[in-house]
Amino acid sequence: MKVAAITGGTRGIGLGIAIALAREGFHLVLNGMRPEEEVRNILSTVFPKTVQWAYCQGNIASASTHKKLIETARSTFGCLHILVNNAGIAPPSRDDILVASEENFDLVLETNLKGPYFLTQKIAHWMIEQKKDYPKDFFSIINISSVSATVASTQRGEYCISKAGIAMATKLWAARLGEYDIPVYEIQPGVIKTDMTAGVQAKYDALFASGITVQKRWGEPNDIGKVAAALAIHSLPYATGQVIQVDGGLTLQRL
Repeated sequence: MKVAAITGGTRGIGLGIAIALAREGFHLVLNGMRPEEEVRNILSTVFPKTVQWAYCQGNIASASTHKKLIETARSTFGCLHILVNNAGIAPPSRDDILVASEENFDLVLETNLKGPYFLTQKIAHWMIEQKKDYPKDFFSIINISSVSATVASTQRGEYCISKAGIAMATKLWAARLGEYDIPVYEIQPGVIKTDMTAGVQAKYDALFASGITVQKRWGEPNDIGKVAAALAIHSLPYATGQVIQVDGGLTLQRL
């Protein structure tokens, strides 16, 4: 049995990752903010019939949600091999950093950085325990950050800082968990067509047409899912701490 937990796993990039991992035979523990009755219909139709899934509602910024997610994985499957830290939010308003509020800063950092950092801490302990009992099993952690970890956007500074923090967290956890042979990876998506980017579709349609990326199209959640699946099935076993940019060439330096 292979089991993966995906935060923010019922929509957008998270759902794209969940579908890709399900196709590789992973059973799933999915976290999200919506009540289970709102997500059950779609989740019941997108996965193969052989895949079992469990849902854990809650805000990933909360320690109680961390506990609930781990308890759900333990009671449903008894094990957990892959953690995908995907859940994240944009600031409620895109404000210039000269006027941005502390309230929005705290909200974004709690959800995008502090939450996954301490969820990783808790699950890392469990993975270490499992590794002792099942040394041949593969365990890993996959962080979903953003090109905003390195590309400055002065209208959403708090988001950029949170993703830059995740980039460092990837390095830290990769260094710390190396002795247990638990690799940690990071995927940096570019502009992906999701609920989060729906409000700026016209802006990015024009930017794609003008050549902001080498591949002149929106990224799709399944673009991220395919990369996450490759990492989850141990296709890059000797690459802990590495970052994979899935951005259509957005960050490729060109003359």
